[in-house]
Amino acid sequence: MIELTEVLVLAALLFCISVAGIFINRKNVIILLMCIELMLLSVNLNFIAFSHFAGDIHGQVFVFFILTVAAAEAAIGLAILVVLFRNRNTINVADLDSMRG
Repeated sequence: MIELTEVLVLAALLFCISVAGIFINRKNVIILLMCIELMLLSVNLNFIAFSHFAGDIHGQVFVFFILTVAAAEAAIGLAILVVLFRNRNTINVADLDSMRG
């Protein structure tokens, strides 16, 4: 049987990898979005683990709402990324910092 500490260590490892990915990679927007999604998945893993080991289903229901918001965020983020790429021909974060009005 998998213990709670093992699941929490796995979630902490995923969270640390995503934070490191955000800080190490400052150039590619797609990788930044993937790191944010990985961060949300590690939080969902914590919700599921605590919900399972507490014998309560509220954490697992809350995960469905988080996944819905994460899917909408990913769709909107990729749509914005496509528009930015069409306008500027790059997805470099350094090139996207100036705004035109």
